[in-house]
Amino acid sequence: MLGEVLTAAVTPFGADGSVNYEAFRRLCAHLVDTGSDGVVVAGTTGESPTLTDDERFGLFEAAVEAIGDRATVVAGTGTYSTAHSVHLTREAHGIGVDAFLVVTPYYSKPPARGIVAHFEAIAAVTDKPIVVYNIPQRVVVNIEPDTLTELAEIPNVQYVKQATPDIDQAKRIVNESGLTLYAGNDDLLLPFLEVGGKGGIFVFTHLVGQRVRELLTRYRDGDAAGAQEIEAELRPVIDVLAIDTNPIPVKAALAIAGHDVGMPRLPLVDATDAQKAELRSVLERAGVLQAAQV
Repeated sequence: MLGEVLTAAVTPFGADGSVNYEAFRRLCAHLVDTGSDGVVVAGTTGESPTLTDDERFGLFEAAVEAIGDRATVVAGTGTYSTAHSVHLTREAHGIGVDAFLVVTPYYSKPPARGIVAHFEAIAAVTDKPIVVYNIPQRVVVNIEPDTLTELAEIPNVQYVKQATPDIDQAKRIVNESGLTLYAGNDDLLLPFLEVGGKGGIFVFTHLVGQRVRELLTRYRDGDAAGAQEIEAELRPVIDVLAIDTNPIPVKAALAIAGHDVGMPRLPLVDATDAQKAELRSVLERAGVLQAAQV
């Protein structure tokens, strides 16, 4: 297992727009210290479409240096181009990451056989685990359970980050594909646990990682009611982090909590003043700001 609680880490930028690698190292350490088993680097939350290859590699290296001896590092190496994805995966393998997050090729809208061929080509350049990232609301194409079952025949394709709330599809993934199911949205953790999921790749763990860890522990210990109570407690945080396109809200929330992450890169923009006020109000009620001050 890569872990039960993985955080899709934001990419900190400096005032000049460059990647702030030192801030990223600090963030990775903070995430592991507050409940994460590992981090996903250069995923959607990490603003991967705006990163150069060298920036990606620098982030992979920074994460391995910061937490590689005590947590897993999953490199986001999937793009709309198979050749580019193969290149990124090969280089990240050499850097020493633990696994790869590979999103469905976007924009091109490949048929199922093209998706399978895409993953076969990427898997051929590494023996490390691959997490299939199924996020149809961003890439248009939904990887159907039958296709995921076919992908599971590739030996190192072992996980799926399922960022769609279709519970029937989640059940089929668990029952038919043999892939380890990860919740791909914060609000899917408990519903996916209930159908056999093993954890997730989250955004809200930037801020409430310890409570998410406790939710999982309670559920694994048979305390479903206790897990539901924590989920209800965290619902305002989940909702406020969805007030605009990810990672706009979480970057603003992290800044409010005292983390040096900078603003998103264009075409994403900073949160509005009204959004920041709403974020601060929710974080105060959730105790996040008090914890940050301590």
